[in-house]
Amino acid sequence: MTKHKLSYVQLDVFASRPLEGNQLAVFTDGSSLNSDEMQALARETNLSETTFILPRDPQTEKKEGVKVRIFTTQEELKFAGHPTLGTGWYLAQHRGLDELVLELPIGKVPLSFRRENGALSFGEMTQKDPEFGTVHEPEAVANALGLPLSALDPSLPVQTVSTGMPFAIVPIRSLEVLQNFKLFWPNAESYLKGTDAKFFYLVTRETLARDATLHARMIFYNGEDPATGSAAGCCTGWAVKHGVLPSEQQGIIEQGIEMKRPSRIYIRATRDKDRVINVRIGGSAVMIFTGEAIF
Repeated sequence: MTKHKLSYVQLDVFASRPLEGNQLAVFTDGSSLNSDEMQALARETNLSETTFILPRDPQTEKKEGVKVRIFTTQEELKFAGHPTLGTGWYLAQHRGLDELVLELPIGKVPLSFRRENGALSFGEMTQKDPEFGTVHEPEAVANALGLPLSALDPSLPVQTVSTGMPFAIVPIRSLEVLQNFKLFWPNAESYLKGTDAKFFYLVTRETLARDATLHARMIFYNGEDPATGSAAGCCTGWAVKHGVLPSEQQGIIEQGIEMKRPSRIYIRATRDKDRVINVRIGGSAVMIFTGEAIF
């Protein structure tokens, strides 16, 4: 007997063309689901993340934001970047909005959108101000990654940063090393469990696109991520703090190229004396599927 009939959409996020960027499934009304059912649907989509919109009355949404839950194939996340932008993009398009707020487990995340000829062209989220954590021992990180110490860029620190999800930002010396990198996740996981970081985010200042600031890769238990908006926010804080990106200057992170899903993540933040604030992460998205789940 059918219990649920749910509409969903799938988007490619941090991309302006279909079949690029990071894939996201958005269930447009998950209010009839419990947590186990949401997790099972996330396993079913088998994407890096799946989101569930929990609609409320307009007055509550205006005051508190649109409530959204985010799941990987294995767990619920308090925050993730491309699901936030992608879900916001769907809502902006579906409801005709240029600004909105999502209520996530970490709190409220505001988003704004630009349009060209009436169509959405760019979206940007403001993440929580970065919290700077552990400065890691480079040799220990290199061992966890299966890299020689010489592969790391000695001019920059390996440091945990969080704007809602903690990543250890790892500066790599060259594009060649990063493009050829292969991660054995159990070794990385063993190291990370003893730290304040959940995942590694590897970056290098050598890029393929002339206008890019950093080339990045993020590999975790679910494979490689084509675009990691939460990590990009952490990386933006790190980059502004350590002089890789000037305060308020627009930068671009290129990611997903090695897996043939190129992504462009637009980044900027403000340096206020010893603090980094106002971290903004942006990009485009493309709606690629609409469907219905029946179970």
